[in-house]
Amino acid sequence: MIEEKIKSLDITLPNPPTPAGSYIPAVKTGNLLFISGQIPMEDGKVLFTGKVSDDNLETAQKSARMCAINLLAQMKRELGNLDRVTRIVRLSGFVNSDPEFYQHPKVINAASDLFFEIFGDKGKHSRIAMGVACLPLNSMTEIDAVIEFSD
Repeated sequence: MIEEKIKSLDITLPNPPTPAGSYIPAVKTGNLLFISGQIPMEDGKVLFTGKVSDDNLETAQKSARMCAINLLAQMKRELGNLDRVTRIVRLSGFVNSDPEFYQHPKVINAASDLFFEIFGDKGKHSRIAMGVACLPLNSMTEIDAVIEFSD
């Protein structure tokens, strides 16, 4: 059902990106799945790079949406079936922003809105959205997640 919803939105889940450092992409403990930070990467290439400013807000939103799609890909790899997701618990969103940029929530909304659209009430989550001086591989955004799932 969830994967049909994703297809109806013209989203194809990519192969989950591999870690760019000394960590694993996800950890399961109990009924929680902690997914490491995802950047806007596809086929080994970062799609959206550079500092976010008021001039490129829409591009930054596309970057955040791509991070969310990579989170979905990691969920699928770890859980096998996205219908096992019972709740998106928390997103932590980081924006590689100019010092004078203050619209971090508007950037990360693109990821939050996608989860609401796909999972409905199960997609409602707590969240942080913050600006940072830089991100790995100069990506525009990075988002991690905590997911609750059923057996």
